[in-house]
Amino acid sequence: MFNTILFPTDGSPLSDKAAETALAFAQLNKAKLVALSVVQPFPFSPMADGGIVLDASLYEQQMQEASQRAVDKIGEAARAVGVPFEGVVVVSPSPHEEIVNAAQTYHCDIILMASHGRKGLNKLFVGSETQKVLAHTHLPVMVLR
Repeated sequence: MFNTILFPTDGSPLSDKAAETALAFAQLNKAKLVALSVVQPFPFSPMADGGIVLDASLYEQQMQEASQRAVDKIGEAARAVGVPFEGVVVVSPSPHEEIVNAAQTYHCDIILMASHGRKGLNKLFVGSETQKVLAHTHLPVMVLR
């Protein structure tokens, strides 16, 4: 039923835990696992109040390296259990759009993703990428908490 599974990851411990479930689900369905990590560009602010100026290119490079390590870690685990795997790292200010686009590009049948379970004002102001994915895809989405 599920031939290709999209697993977005941010490299957090919660995502690492959810990756175990995604790999088991892929094994059970004899499916390919596509891991996606979205690097958000440095939030540029021309009106800095402090004297510290951060190097945006250095930030993005370090974030891309961390994202690649997270995807590679899942790839190693997938190879260890015999699950076909593809890893993708993209830079975008809109993770949910990249997740929905990747699901279409890689012909995924389902999206498995971790939810950070934000509540209250934090959810209101930060928003939920999981909620945005649910609102913008026609695919089934399994949310792992």
